[in-house]
Amino acid sequence: MFVTKVTGYKRLYYATWYSLKGLKAAFLSEPAVRQESFLLIVGIAVSLWLDVSMMERILMIGSILLIIIVELLNSAIEAVVDRIGPEIHELSGKAKDIGSAAVFMAIMLALLCWGGILYGLFF
Repeated sequence: MFVTKVTGYKRLYYATWYSLKGLKAAFLSEPAVRQESFLLIVGIAVSLWLDVSMMERILMIGSILLIIIVELLNSAIEAVVDRIGPEIHELSGKAKDIGSAAVFMAIMLALLCWGGILYGLFF
């Protein structure tokens, strides 16, 4: 039996569809994704309002987008770990903790970017 792979524009269509499905699932099931999406909207508005360069604006928005990206990966890790089973296991806890640490580091990067740009703008 031969399995044909979807290629070209059809593959792009399906990839986009699955990505949007994943974003919707994360938005509906993960409070952190909703909070970070709100933060992104506020961050975009603030960065457009401030008198900053295009590169600084990209850093400000991109650093918040990175938080959401890492949160999505963390949520995927948690879903897979939870799917394996409900029992407590050292490696499951370690995987979840490391995912959470990645989100924390992305937040620290965003704070560094925003803090540095705002400091340079106002002081």
